[in-house]
Amino acid sequence: MWCIQWRFIRRGENMLNKVNREIPDEFLKNGKEVYQGKFYMDGKYVKKAAPTTKIFEKPVDSKLCSSIREACERCGAKDGMTISFHSELRNGDYVMSMVTKVLIEEMGLKDLTVAATSLGDAQDLIADYIEQGKIIGIQTSGIRGRIGEVVSAGKLKTPAIIRSHGGRPRAIEAGEVHIDIAFMAASTSDNQGNSKGTGGKNDFGSMGFGMHDPLYADHTVIVTDTLVAYPNVPCSVDAINVDCVVLVDEIGNNKKIQTKEARMTDNPRELMMAENVANIIAATPYFKDGFSFQTGAGGPSLAATRFLENHMRKKGIKMNMALGGVTNSICELMDKGLVNHIFDTQNFDLGAVKHLAENPNHHEISISQYANPANKGAFVNMLDFVVLSALEIDTNFNVNVITGSDGVLRGAPGGHPDTSAGSKCCIIVTPLTRGRMATVCENVVTITTPGDCVDILVTDYGIAVNPLRQDLVECLDKAGIKHMPIEELKNKAYSLVGTPADLKWEDKVVAIVEARDGTILDVVRKIKPYTL
Repeated sequence: MWCIQWRFIRRGENMLNKVNREIPDEFLKNGKEVYQGKFYMDGKYVKKAAPTTKIFEKPVDSKLCSSIREACERCGAKDGMTISFHSELRNGDYVMSMVTKVLIEEMGLKDLTVAATSLGDAQDLIADYIEQGKIIGIQTSGIRGRIGEVVSAGKLKTPAIIRSHGGRPRAIEAGEVHIDIAFMAASTSDNQGNSKGTGGKNDFGSMGFGMHDPLYADHTVIVTDTLVAYPNVPCSVDAINVDCVVLVDEIGNNKKIQTKEARMTDNPRELMMAENVANIIAATPYFKDGFSFQTGAGGPSLAATRFLENHMRKKGIKMNMALGGVTNSICELMDKGLVNHIFDTQNFDLGAVKHLAENPNHHEISISQYANPANKGAFVNMLDFVVLSALEIDTNFNVNVITGSDGVLRGAPGGHPDTSAGSKCCIIVTPLTRGRMATVCENVVTITTPGDCVDILVTDYGIAVNPLRQDLVECLDKAGIKHMPIEELKNKAYSLVGTPADLKWEDKVVAIVEARDGTILDVVRKIKPYTL
């Protein structure tokens, strides 16, 4: 810690990190450090946690349980434990609510911590248990809906910990998160627990978000609505890591996987931004045969794929690898012979779910393979381009994707920090304003992706390049693509909607935002109630 104290400014009991955010000393314990740059941890040694698991030496004819409660009892469910879930069913998930209802209402357990890949409207019941004091900890990559409102109001006993998709497996492997029971939704499973996200009545595709948990959890329970004959192979989760299997009526509604944000836009402004993104990509030296690419699920990001196809055909090149959360638009590019491989951690629509099941070059990978910064070969490190959205971006190119302009938690870093750090060219595409709020601003409410990872901003009023990337400035100039300092875009936004008023915060920290390497990037405080 002494080296940090010399290198970083201390303000009372707070420490200022590299992105100028004050981090309270109370969170800098047991080796936890403040954020010090995107590759600060490079080359350091990390001790991995050894999993503890119950050995099945005698043959077991079936691991099938009659109910979720029986599975919980077999796995030794108790007060104070940490339970994990994955969010591949997104807004259609039923499993998390079913399980927590059994644990809390039927079994009377308390002081639980939920370690989920994401939390949203489908898990509103969790908000009730937070208010009742039955759930006292949240560790997640996404936090939306009522859960975000309740946590922002300071009703969770301990600060929520928000990690990126890559940061989550890093924390599990390092022992920072110990999972007592992992509850895994599966589209199909046999009675031993060989399971996957396809072949059932509620197919959701890749189980990449959850595949990692059974490797480190003390116990794993598969929850499925389609039991199939043994052996259910090839599988995403192997029976060697599964304790119990539970058959339920419905694991969820897979028609709700696709959200309104994950749609192909027909908005002229968004299409203009998408075309500019494709033009920028085509102007860089990384756009060549065999390039790699990922896009987010926002309208302009998805539409960029459509315009990119034209440049690929014109130049006569193919994409070697498409990565990340997958939509049908990138699957269609593969079907046209323009993509060699798709590596998939989650599916954003049913077209991508079907494609994963049918195409041998569409591969399922875990989020550790995808984005874990503490391994020796995450896929994000091989990205040439990533196109992402933002709630806010400031004049230092820091991006916020988790808190709204009112300071309430309502988003997810997901793979945003991971892909931006790993890629050769990270492009943020967002409108200059949303409603009466400036998207480009002086300081974002919360930093989820630091500015040293972001290269280019594309808005409906112009383009800005991070001054750290003079090579990209030269590329755009050579291609005749106009750009301007990001300060000009901020000034334009303020001229349209006014300068935003500073939010008023209380001292209480309601959430900690970890950088992907485990250092602390920012904290979210309880917002002060507005009074006239």
